[in-house]
Amino acid sequence: MADRNTVWILGVRFDAIGMEEALLRAGRFLETDGQTFRVHTPNAEMVEMAYERHKQDLLNSAQLNLPDGVGVLKASRILDTPITTGKVAGVEFGERLMKLCAEKGYRLFFYGARPGVAREAQTRMEAKYPGLCVCGTLDGYGDPAAAAQTIRKAKAEVVFVCLGMGTQESWMQTYGKISGAKLLAGLGGSLDVYAGAARRAPKLFLKLSLEWLWRLLCQPSRFKRMLKLPKFLHHVKQEAKARRKKTRAGI
Repeated sequence: MADRNTVWILGVRFDAIGMEEALLRAGRFLETDGQTFRVHTPNAEMVEMAYERHKQDLLNSAQLNLPDGVGVLKASRILDTPITTGKVAGVEFGERLMKLCAEKGYRLFFYGARPGVAREAQTRMEAKYPGLCVCGTLDGYGDPAAAAQTIRKAKAEVVFVCLGMGTQESWMQTYGKISGAKLLAGLGGSLDVYAGAARRAPKLFLKLSLEWLWRLLCQPSRFKRMLKLPKFLHHVKQEAKARRKKTRAGI
């Protein structure tokens, strides 16, 4: 019997769970000794990139794949496997995870973004969440192997890996265990938000599912990347058609 909480979109597995269940699973990961767990937060753009490059296995290598973005939710409906628990935005998951770290005393490391951003995020987040221990920071421009050793020496238990699509997932797969951390979360541009270098969309944009438009307005250079969204929906519709054909054929 198929897992009700698993949805497949263009070959990428999603855990169709809400924020609270995602945090419960993260908590269980952190209570497990001797293992390293990875959390990915794929959005429609990431799924399309994986589809075009045949890199779905990289995204599927995580123990938890959270549906980040309305594009993923729309695709799940087109495929007749709706994710009814809603999206779990990576930046919000990171916030909740920081609160958990502060409450439980887990050591957190910020890795990624431009020079100075991770350090500013540390200052702001430690002030926002009393008790939070950010045990180290690194920007995303150094040697990746050396970064893993730095994280290990810092005795980090949780790492926010913010290196951008594909790069962060590859780093976690290659260096995750070497880092010695229990939980690694790929959170894209979240450090910029935590540092105040980027703003999240206003509530009205979020309510109308127009966060993508806000990002484009703030960063017009994202236009070429946004072109992947109509391609993504086209490929999803093709997959939906193929699935229905198989169903009719009794396959």
